[in-house]
Amino acid sequence: MTQQTAEERPGISAAIVVCEGHVLMVRRRVSEGPLSWQFPAGEIEPGESPEQAAVRETAEETGLEVDAIKHLGVRVHPKTGRLMSYTACEVVSGTADVVDTDELDALAWVALAEIPEYVPYGLFEPVQEFLDGALTS
Repeated sequence: MTQQTAEERPGISAAIVVCEGHVLMVRRRVSEGPLSWQFPAGEIEPGESPEQAAVRETAEETGLEVDAIKHLGVRVHPKTGRLMSYTACEVVSGTADVVDTDELDALAWVALAEIPEYVPYGLFEPVQEFLDGALTS
Protein backbone atom coordinates (compact mmCIF):
# COMPACT_ATOMS: atom_id res chain seq x y z
CA MET A 1 0.00 0.00 0.00
CA THR A 2 1.34 3.42 -0.89
CA GLN A 3 1.30 6.33 1.50
CA GLN A 4 -1.08 9.11 0.52
CA THR A 5 0.18 12.66 0.16
CA ALA A 6 -1.51 15.68 1.78
CA GLU A 7 -3.23 16.44 -1.53
CA GLU A 8 -4.77 12.93 -1.79
CA ARG A 9 -6.11 12.67 1.77
CA PRO A 10 -9.18 14.62 2.85
CA GLY A 11 -8.30 17.99 4.33
CA ILE A 12 -8.70 18.72 8.03
CA SER A 13 -10.75 21.67 9.21
CA ALA A 14 -10.02 23.25 12.60
CA ALA A 15 -12.38 25.51 14.52
CA ILE A 16 -10.86 28.44 16.41
CA VAL A 17 -13.68 29.01 18.92
CA VAL A 18 -13.37 32.16 21.01
CA CYS A 19 -15.65 32.98 23.94
CA GLU A 20 -15.24 35.41 26.84
CA GLY A 21 -11.52 36.01 26.28
CA HIS A 22 -10.55 32.35 25.87
CA VAL A 23 -10.05 29.89 23.00
CA LEU A 24 -11.38 26.33 23.09
CA MET A 25 -8.78 23.56 22.93
CA VAL A 26 -9.27 19.80 23.06
CA ARG A 27 -6.91 17.00 24.00
CA ARG A 28 -7.03 13.94 21.75
CA ARG A 29 -6.83 10.44 23.22
CA VAL A 30 -4.38 9.43 20.48
CA SER A 31 -1.65 11.99 19.92
CA GLU A 32 -0.69 12.85 16.35
CA GLY A 33 3.02 12.79 16.98
CA PRO A 34 3.76 15.66 19.34
CA LEU A 35 0.21 17.01 19.00
CA SER A 36 -1.85 16.52 22.11
CA TRP A 37 -3.77 19.74 22.69
CA GLN A 38 -5.30 21.23 19.56
CA PHE A 39 -8.41 22.93 18.25
CA PRO A 40 -11.62 21.00 17.57
CA ALA A 41 -11.00 19.53 14.13
CA GLY A 42 -11.68 16.72 11.72
CA GLU A 43 -11.75 15.63 8.11
CA ILE A 44 -13.71 17.67 5.60
CA GLU A 45 -16.42 15.43 4.17
CA PRO A 46 -17.29 15.31 0.43
CA GLY A 47 -19.43 18.30 -0.56
CA GLU A 48 -18.65 20.13 2.68
CA SER A 49 -16.83 23.46 2.93
CA PRO A 50 -14.01 23.88 5.46
CA GLU A 51 -16.26 26.25 7.41
CA GLN A 52 -19.11 23.70 7.52
CA ALA A 53 -16.67 21.02 8.68
CA ALA A 54 -15.36 23.26 11.48
CA VAL A 55 -18.91 23.88 12.73
CA ARG A 56 -19.84 20.17 12.48
CA GLU A 57 -16.66 18.90 14.16
CA THR A 58 -17.07 21.34 17.06
CA ALA A 59 -20.61 20.08 17.68
CA GLU A 60 -19.60 16.41 17.34
CA GLU A 61 -16.59 16.69 19.64
CA THR A 62 -17.79 19.19 22.25
CA GLY A 63 -21.58 19.60 21.91
CA LEU A 64 -21.09 23.31 21.35
CA GLU A 65 -23.09 24.99 18.57
CA VAL A 66 -20.94 27.56 16.75
CA ASP A 67 -21.11 29.75 13.65
CA ALA A 68 -18.19 30.22 11.30
CA ILE A 69 -17.26 33.91 11.21
CA LYS A 70 -13.97 34.07 9.27
CA HIS A 71 -11.73 31.77 7.26
CA LEU A 72 -8.20 32.26 8.63
CA GLY A 73 -6.07 30.28 6.20
CA VAL A 74 -4.83 26.96 4.84
CA ARG A 75 -1.48 25.16 5.15
CA VAL A 76 0.14 21.76 5.17
CA HIS A 77 0.68 21.12 8.88
CA PRO A 78 4.42 20.90 9.62
CA LYS A 79 3.99 18.14 12.23
CA THR A 80 1.38 15.90 10.54
CA GLY A 81 1.73 16.65 6.82
CA ARG A 82 -2.05 17.04 6.58
CA LEU A 83 -3.72 19.84 4.62
CA MET A 84 -5.27 22.08 7.30
CA SER A 85 -7.94 24.77 7.06
CA TYR A 86 -8.58 27.12 9.99
CA THR A 87 -11.91 28.87 10.66
CA ALA A 88 -12.69 31.40 13.39
CA CYS A 89 -16.00 30.55 15.10
CA GLU A 90 -18.27 32.13 17.67
CA VAL A 91 -20.46 30.32 20.18
CA VAL A 92 -24.18 30.24 19.37
CA SER A 93 -25.39 27.98 22.17
CA GLY A 94 -24.51 25.13 24.48
CA THR A 95 -21.81 24.34 26.98
CA ALA A 96 -18.54 22.76 25.87
CA ASP A 97 -17.98 19.25 27.17
CA VAL A 98 -16.16 16.13 26.00
CA VAL A 99 -18.93 14.58 23.90
CA ASP A 100 -16.80 12.37 21.64
CA THR A 101 -15.15 10.30 24.35
CA ASP A 102 -13.58 7.98 21.76
CA GLU A 103 -11.52 10.86 20.34
CA LEU A 104 -11.13 13.29 23.25
CA ASP A 105 -10.20 12.99 26.89
CA ALA A 106 -10.28 16.66 27.93
CA LEU A 107 -11.03 20.19 26.85
CA ALA A 108 -10.01 23.59 28.14
CA TRP A 109 -10.82 27.25 27.63
CA VAL A 110 -7.36 28.78 27.28
CA ALA A 111 -6.32 32.41 27.80
CA LEU A 112 -3.92 34.03 25.31
CA ALA A 113 -0.97 33.91 27.72
CA GLU A 114 -1.56 30.19 28.38
CA ILE A 115 -1.48 29.05 24.71
CA PRO A 116 2.30 28.28 24.73
CA GLU A 117 1.71 25.82 27.62
CA TYR A 118 -0.77 23.91 25.43
CA VAL A 119 0.95 24.39 22.04
CA PRO A 120 4.68 24.84 22.75
CA TYR A 121 5.69 24.68 19.07
CA GLY A 122 3.58 27.77 18.21
CA LEU A 123 0.46 28.40 16.18
CA PHE A 124 -0.07 28.98 12.46
CA GLU A 125 0.64 32.71 12.06
CA PRO A 126 -2.86 33.76 10.81
CA VAL A 127 -4.42 31.89 13.75
CA GLN A 128 -2.04 33.55 16.21
CA GLU A 129 -2.79 36.99 14.70
CA PHE A 130 -6.54 36.38 14.99
CA LEU A 131 -6.22 35.25 18.62
CA ASP A 132 -3.92 38.17 19.48
CA GLY A 133 -6.77 40.49 18.46
CA ALA A 134 -9.73 38.45 19.64
CA LEU A 135 -8.39 37.58 23.08
CA THR A 136 -7.08 41.01 24.01
CA SER A 137 -10.06 43.15 22.93
